[in-house]
Amino acid sequence: MKVTNYLCLGWLLFASLGAFAQDAGKPIDKKLSTLFLVGDSTVKNGSGDGANKQWGWGEPLVAYFDATKITVLNRARGGRSSRTYQTEGLWEQVLTAMKPGDVVLIQFGHNDGGAINDTSRARGTIKGTGEETEEIDNLITKKHEVVHSFGWYLRKYVADAKAKGATPIICSPVPRKIWKDGKVTRDRYGTWAAEVAKTERVAFLDLNEIIARQYETLGTEKVEPLFADEHTHTSWDGAELNAASVVSGLKALKPNPLNKYFSAKAKSIKPAKLSK
Repeated sequence: MKVTNYLCLGWLLFASLGAFAQDAGKPIDKKLSTLFLVGDSTVKNGSGDGANKQWGWGEPLVAYFDATKITVLNRARGGRSSRTYQTEGLWEQVLTAMKPGDVVLIQFGHNDGGAINDTSRARGTIKGTGEETEEIDNLITKKHEVVHSFGWYLRKYVADAKAKGATPIICSPVPRKIWKDGKVTRDRYGTWAAEVAKTERVAFLDLNEIIARQYETLGTEKVEPLFADEHTHTSWDGAELNAASVVSGLKALKPNPLNKYFSAKAKSIKPAKLSK
């Protein structure tokens, strides 16, 4: 890799962490419960411009909650996997701010399929939910690291949140705009996320399925403007659809730990129905 590439990578990492630190410094009203959003760029974005402006569902989600009753903090960070969100210390910053009674929505998977060790991202996780490990000398951090499975990292999020007295909710990753025979391709990381939620006995929002069904109902032509790039990042309208889907998924939970915090905007959203 050229020196200029290293500098570019370093700058991007610095800028991202700096933005996170600035966001993390926002005062939290300790009298109110907090809803933390943890994930990747499909949850929090803001890159691009004009018609190519990309938005994550975490931005429009805020309007569905009553700010006088709960604080919604979008701590998601673009480019992160379930692994790198932890190894870079981003999760630790969330835990530091977390208190009993808080809720955290956890959505990863889009970036977990990358390489486990390379000079570009080194963010991949071992596929599945098992206890397998792979020891590496990380080519980016220059540190020895034990890499775990996608499911292992999700279990750690759950255990850490519970230890803080908070309620973790696992989400399957929102679907990409990839069609096959008139259907939206489902993500295997969603299947693994569901498995972890079941074994850990925590709530699960199947955003992959909820949103994919809506795309299929709309059809390819109407879904196209909901994306700001080829198939992953949504436009504002797409982010709005996904945020409403999060609310519909939450309303379908029994019990729903966030029911009492919804704003007037959320009243028109009906609970999701996933039964076939």
